[in-house]
Amino acid sequence: MTIRPKDEIKFGTDGWRGVISDNFTFKNVAIVGQAISDWIKKDLKPIQGQKRVALGYDTRFLGREYAQIIACIFAKNNFKVYFSDAPIPTPALSYGVVNIKGVCGIMITASHNPGKFNGIKIKTSRGGGAPTDVTKKVEGYLETTPVQTMDFDAAIKAKKIKMHDFKVAYLRFMKSYVDLKRIKRAKFKVVQDVMHGSGGRLLEEVLKGGKIRPFLMRAEINPHFNGGKPEPVPEYLQGILKKVKDEKFDLGLVLDGDADRIAAVAPGGEFISPQRILGLITLHLVRNQGRRGGVVKTTCGTMLIDHLARKLGLKLYETPVGFKYISDLMVSERIVAGGEEAGGIGVQDYIPERDGTLAGLLLLEMMVYEKKNIKQLLHDMEKEFGRYYYERSDLDLKGRKFDPQRMKAIKSLLGKRVIKVTDFDGVKLICEDESWLMLRPSGTEPLVRAYSEAKSLKKAKQLLKVGEALLK
Repeated sequence: MTIRPKDEIKFGTDGWRGVISDNFTFKNVAIVGQAISDWIKKDLKPIQGQKRVALGYDTRFLGREYAQIIACIFAKNNFKVYFSDAPIPTPALSYGVVNIKGVCGIMITASHNPGKFNGIKIKTSRGGGAPTDVTKKVEGYLETTPVQTMDFDAAIKAKKIKMHDFKVAYLRFMKSYVDLKRIKRAKFKVVQDVMHGSGGRLLEEVLKGGKIRPFLMRAEINPHFNGGKPEPVPEYLQGILKKVKDEKFDLGLVLDGDADRIAAVAPGGEFISPQRILGLITLHLVRNQGRRGGVVKTTCGTMLIDHLARKLGLKLYETPVGFKYISDLMVSERIVAGGEEAGGIGVQDYIPERDGTLAGLLLLEMMVYEKKNIKQLLHDMEKEFGRYYYERSDLDLKGRKFDPQRMKAIKSLLGKRVIKVTDFDGVKLICEDESWLMLRPSGTEPLVRAYSEAKSLKKAKQLLKVGEALLK
């Protein structure tokens, strides 16, 4: 049976991803490029003078070559392409879309996936992730129009492709968003693990000239991520956990492969989950900067945010998993901060996009404002709003089956009554003691993600075991 390209190309939670030279091929990338061109022409109908498209790529294998394929197709389809002159973080591309007044942006990245993957993310004119209705339209245009392309150098000569430095405006914005003068006077000891991704030396550039000189780990480009996975979770972060502990750093920061996600490390080598980071950043923006509005978490987000929102008088929003849902709310509502469990955090008065570097700068700014290291800030927050232990596990579906109806029929978990069931994205069981278990099929990988939370680490781990048993 012949497999058609359109059967291999499916947009998930955050773009289309595939294995390089398997389904992520030059041919399939070209087909997607033409489909996006058709979507712009037929659905956006850009008027003359507004046909700009931002195009970027990260440090993955063949990233620039894939980007050139799409750039040549856009050029032939009469769009003005602003083509990144170097690998960049996804947030820099997203900010660039708005800065050049583009109709959309395309980022070649597979985010946190292993090095054998690459992918394509579509960004709207506002800089946020393309919603599901857009990606469905793009899928509908696959192979409906023959690919139209031209030579890359010829397109540059014809001024249809313009080489562009997206970092200039992006760095200028980050420097203006935080109190840089105040930060530069501080003396905290900071380390950042870039995980061989496109975050590069951005933090170093922002803090240049100050007393804080961040020590960078894995800042050199490695398209295969040294055989690892550029995901900011503890199993891939033993190096920075040890370094923070052994060398007594005040703060450790971590970026994923395309630098739109964050994790952090506290003195002593304690991993700080993105859930707790969202709480800290929300507190900082409300109490230290006087911002007001709502706060957004995904359905697998921590109960800490519920308590924090209630006490601070913020409206709480809960969305399906995927930052594009948070992004939509940041466009339509006044949101102080929004975050997903995987480490994507967005903030007020920015584009509706997650940004790992900016989130890290805000943690550092909070330390400077309150004159405390990150461990002390965590202690203060959890003393006021409660300590929750959050666990997650990725469960391979081989030989297993996820049965939502079976899970929804469960009346109690570990002796506690289930008082609420949600099923708008996977199935989540919430118990009377605020502990909960959730199972959700991944939108980007052949996995079921299991999440749990409780007021003790032991119980959170036990709940994960219950979730795994439900798949057998």
